[in-house]
Amino acid sequence: MKCIYCGSEDNKVLDSRNNEENIRRRRECNNCGRRFTTYEYIEKIPFLIVKRDGSRESYNFNKLKNSLIIACKKRPVTEEQIDNIINDIEKNIQNKMMQEIKSSSLGEVVLSYLKNLDDVAFVRYASVFKNFQNKEDFINFINNNK
Repeated sequence: MKCIYCGSEDNKVLDSRNNEENIRRRRECNNCGRRFTTYEYIEKIPFLIVKRDGSRESYNFNKLKNSLIIACKKRPVTEEQIDNIINDIEKNIQNKMMQEIKSSSLGEVVLSYLKNLDDVAFVRYASVFKNFQNKEDFINFINNNK
């Protein structure tokens, strides 16, 4: 790591702190004696969503978030809770080193989170995900998920 003041590569790490998104290192240059901070970010492996028709598209955080916002509209669910769900899902996919995930599998995972979070959001998301056509579909789904 080059010193941001003198350009020397001779420095030492004084302190390191990890969080979920990055590693913060406080460094001291052995040449000029000045201190500076560096951040190391954990690279996320991009993955693809395999659609029902077999086509593939890049995973899109905003698309998933928007679908959850719509399902949770006018419900006592915070944006932070939605972001936490998405972060957990992404982390699980990254940890499994998956390069592809079926949209149906992703939808089921989202449903499992919503089931524990809010009943109305759970049914709303399911109605789109499972393509409900009539009130009987709603009734059957609710009865099967009590």
